[in-house]
Amino acid sequence: MKFGPTPLDAAEGAILAHTIRLPENTSPRVLKKGTVLDAAALDALRRAGHAEIVAARLEPGDIPENEAAQRLGEALLGPLLARSRAATGRVNILADAAGLFVVDEALVNRLNRLDESLTLATLPNHTPVSAREMLATVKVIPFSAPAGALQLAEVVARGGRALAVHPFRPLKVGLVLSDLPGMKDSILEGTVDATEARIHALSGTLLPPIRCRHEENAIAEALAKLRRQGAELLLVAGASAVVDRRDAGPAAIVRAGGRIEHFGMPVDPGNLICLGALPFPGGEVPAMVLPGCARSPKLNGFDWVLHRLFAGLKVTGADIAGMGVGGLLKEIETRPLPREQAAAQAQSGAAPRRPRQVAALVLAAGRSRRMAPLNKLMVTDKAGVPMVARVVNNVLDSRARPVIAVTGYEAQRVEEVLAGRPVLIAHAEEYAEGLSGSLKAGLAALPPEVEGVLVCLGDMPLVTGAMLDRLMAAFDPEEGRAIVMPTFRGKQGNPMLWSREFIPEMLAITGDVGARHLVGKYAEKVVEVEMSDDAVLRDFDTTDALKLVPDFRPG
Repeated sequence: MKFGPTPLDAAEGAILAHTIRLPENTSPRVLKKGTVLDAAALDALRRAGHAEIVAARLEPGDIPENEAAQRLGEALLGPLLARSRAATGRVNILADAAGLFVVDEALVNRLNRLDESLTLATLPNHTPVSAREMLATVKVIPFSAPAGALQLAEVVARGGRALAVHPFRPLKVGLVLSDLPGMKDSILEGTVDATEARIHALSGTLLPPIRCRHEENAIAEALAKLRRQGAELLLVAGASAVVDRRDAGPAAIVRAGGRIEHFGMPVDPGNLICLGALPFPGGEVPAMVLPGCARSPKLNGFDWVLHRLFAGLKVTGADIAGMGVGGLLKEIETRPLPREQAAAQAQSGAAPRRPRQVAALVLAAGRSRRMAPLNKLMVTDKAGVPMVARVVNNVLDSRARPVIAVTGYEAQRVEEVLAGRPVLIAHAEEYAEGLSGSLKAGLAALPPEVEGVLVCLGDMPLVTGAMLDRLMAAFDPEEGRAIVMPTFRGKQGNPMLWSREFIPEMLAITGDVGARHLVGKYAEKVVEVEMSDDAVLRDFDTTDALKLVPDFRPG
């Protein structure tokens, strides 16, 4: 690939290296980084007074960035993996099911060392993931990759299994609660609650727990009983911490006919865990004596072992011994700063950066023509909550503030159903003009300190507060993430989050359109956030569409 200043007379077919904004009277007004320059683009540059530009010119053997990213993404796919479409030299690898994400670190490192143009970034090894969560991203360093390096990368990727999702299995779990005189019932109840929450989150079922004396024989009998009830994983929550393999809990596993695999782990909290197994025809059932920290819902070493067992992975003593790197999960007295602040402040001593202040507009001014004579925003769900109120409730569940509802058609009815909620009302006098009228009324009501705005549609009741928080977490104009767009399986959705810098152009929009056309104009400032379901694609304009959502009744 050739790169550098290029005379316009030699630039046709070259790739523009940096975005160029052209004068107001020029068409197009902007040429984005990555644009393949054709005669019309070169003409516009000449009219604007440019004699040369910085560009890249592909040579024989160079593979364009999107093609290269797509090919490497395809080579990395396997069971329960999917990929996004290629864009700006990037392809994201997604999970097709909930499970444990496992990375072959040596293989990923080998791929990343083949050529600097080919990069693969992943989540940490053994990360629990949900369906449609992003696991990894392939990025081709602009604007191409050498054909030979790409072919080798494809061979390496297909020759192993760099990325894998091991789905969580619906295991039946037995829990023994050992008891000592004077032990509070609330402690045991808290242990059950925390354990049950963990099990349910991994798609498992907790059998009725058995409470017994903190004695070897009693615990062994309880384990045997739970095994007869079909337990596929056995847990012992001891009345006191395990301090030796011969303590009551581990000894009970051995007395019940089992064995101890490993005692202790280099993870804090979670040091005093004991992993063993009980035999059954054809194999073994894992059995664990839990550390005291397992009574808390906070992340600890028990979770790391539990995730692997639910994913069907065998856990050995060597596996546990290898968990030390990254195994410090809690703050300790010798750590001067909380972990999330320490890195940022290590050099400068600066305070941690606060979250960006983002407001939310809920556009609820439309005339609902396609669902006439019904006003779709007033259609209620099974709980009797109108659609617009449910949308506002979801937005209030996020950290976006303030929340501004934009009214227009049947404004009084909309305001009545939103009464009592901490929302501001902005009335769109020109709502009959369409979406742009509502958008401008909402933008005009934004307080000056707001750094970004979520534009939410009043007919998208399935978008949750957690989804909005994910969009806000990705928002950082200083890092070039000034427009945040949700996607599902590569399809672009709503709501979108916009930096304040775009408000002047958004206020200039006319007609029944929103601001989505600005995405193409400012592609270099867009970040896509892949969502776990299609809620961001689903608005409800017609009664037929609404019938597909069991929670709502179109009347």
